[in-house]
Amino acid sequence: MNRKVVVKFLGLIDYKNAWDFQETLFNKVVAAKQANRNREEKHPTPNYLLFCQHPHVYTLGKSGKDDNLLISKDFLKSKGASFYHINRGGDITYHGPGQIVGYPILDLDNFDLSIKSYIHDLEEVIIRSMARFGITTTRLEGATGVWLDADNPAKARKICAIGVRTSHWVSMHGFALNVNTDLAYFDYIVPCGIQGKAVTSLQKELGKEMDIDEVMQVLLVEFEKVFGMEVVS
Repeated sequence: MNRKVVVKFLGLIDYKNAWDFQETLFNKVVAAKQANRNREEKHPTPNYLLFCQHPHVYTLGKSGKDDNLLISKDFLKSKGASFYHINRGGDITYHGPGQIVGYPILDLDNFDLSIKSYIHDLEEVIIRSMARFGITTTRLEGATGVWLDADNPAKARKICAIGVRTSHWVSMHGFALNVNTDLAYFDYIVPCGIQGKAVTSLQKELGKEMDIDEVMQVLLVEFEKVFGMEVVS
C-alpha cells in the first residue's frame, strides 16, 4: 500500500490539456496495477494529485442532461467559454479562474477506500479546509459536494462540486472549490443538475478576495491528514 502521492501545481491550464494529462497518469496507474497481477513480487502503484485553474469552461458528466446548459453555443462563445462532454459522473458544472480544481489520480487500494468512502474523504478535506477559514460546511443528503446551510432549503448553497470517475479502483477527475470565482457564470447552467440551489465562494462568504496559493496549501495539508498520504515531488 503505497501512500506516497506526487503533487503537481499546474497553474491556469486549458481544460482539455489537463484532461489529457489526467488520462495519461490514470492509464499509467491502471497499467501498473494490471502488471502486478502477473508478478509474484508486487511493485508499488503510483498516486498523483493535480491542482490547477481553468479558463472558462462547462463540463457535462455521463449522467448529465444537455438542457442543463441554459445558453446557446453562440452565447457560450461570446462569454469566452468552452464546453465538453466528459467521462466523470454527475451532471453539469462550471470551471473558471479563481476556482481551485483538484484532480486526485489515486490507486484506491493503496488507501483501503471504497468509492463511497473516497468521495466522503474528498468532502471531508473540503469541510476541514473551510473550517480553517472560519466557514462551517457540511454534506447535503442525496447530493455530493460541500454545502453551507445544508439543513435550510431556502439558504443552502454549494461551495465545492465533486465529480469523479473510477476504473480498476483508480480515480480521476475530482473537485472544484469556488474561491474567487465569478459566480455569474453559474447563472447559465443548472449547477450539477439540481434545481433551486445556489452556489457560493470563499470570497463571497468572507467578503474579501482570497490568496489562491494559501487556500491550495491548506487543502494539501488536509489531504495529507484525511488520506494519510505522504507528499513527494
